[in-house]
Parts: sequence; structure tokens; C-alpha cells
Amino acid sequence: MAKKLRHNEEGGKESDERGAPMSAESKNPPSLNGLDAVDLALLAELAANARVTGAALAKRVGVAESTCAKRMQLLRDRGVITGFTTQMNLAALGRPIQAVIAVRLVSHNRDHVLRFHDTLTAIPGVLTVFHVAGENDYLLHVAVTSPEQLRDLVLEHINVHPGVRHTETQLVFSVMPGAGIFAG
Repeated sequence: MAKKLRHNEEGGKESDERGAPMSAESKNPPSLNGLDAVDLALLAELAANARVTGAALAKRVGVAESTCAKRMQLLRDRGVITGFTTQMNLAALGRPIQAVIAVRLVSHNRDHVLRFHDTLTAIPGVLTVFHVAGENDYLLHVAVTSPEQLRDLVLEHINVHPGVRHTETQLVFSVMPGAGIFAG
């Protein structure tokens, strides 16, 4: 939905296809956190397939490969793209049991919470740690080899921490990806 611009040779001002003067806002429409349509198109393509080559990505978005490479570097430099991951079949890796463990703390002393962050992220089998608001303080997504290993993970790595008041473990029957932020 790009507007065609005309350059007025007399005054050097830009106008739209009807000849109306263009404001700074209409020449550069507001963007999402400084991201323009090209950035968002690149991100949407990467969200669909992070393994796409630079050439294919540039072609899909409709920009030159050099533009694509420069934009990708800028997105990494700005911290918009923070990395690339590989999705794995955890059962095929010998970890068929997944669970979500809710953890409630005794207190919310800043130093205690920060130390607890380090404890949680170092536990073998923990895939993701969510520090959340609400009744619980943390949600942990874990993958383990057996029910016994799940029990041991909770008892030997979480409940032994003096700041833990309560844990609740829920088995995961299946994991399904959502539509993502670029769907619609």
C-alpha cells in the first residue's frame, strides 16, 4: 500500500499521486518499534522458516540480497533477532516426559529471587523458565526420561531450596505451536 510520490521541481516538495503535499508522517508512516514493512516481512518469513537462505528470503520479501543482508544485520544489532533455535523431538532424544512445574516462593526479596533464577536455569532437564505474576512465581517447562527422574528433579533441585514454599507438577500430554505474532 505504498503511495506514489511526485517531486515538485519548483519548491522541491513531495506530493502524492493527486498532487497533494505530503507531510513527514505520510512519507514515513509510524512503525512498530521502529520496524518498517520490510523488517516485519523479513521477520514473518523467518518465523515461518528460519532456515531460509538469504537469497530466498530477499526474493520472498521483494528486496535486493544486499538490502536483505543489511536489514538482517541491523535487526540483530538492535536486539530484535536474538538467535536462531532448532526444534527437537524430545522423545527421540530419550526425554519422552514433559511437565510444567509451578513454583511458589516464601518471600520475594530481590537478592533471593535473583539467586533462585540462577538455580532454576542450571537444573538439567529444564527447557524454559517463566518468572510470572499471580499465585505462582515461576513456571518451569521440563523434559525428563522417566516419572522417577521428574520426581527427583522436583525433590532434589527445587523443593530443597529454602525459599520454596510450594510446587505443583502437571504432566504435558502434547505441545502445539500457536499461530505466532505474524498470523492473521
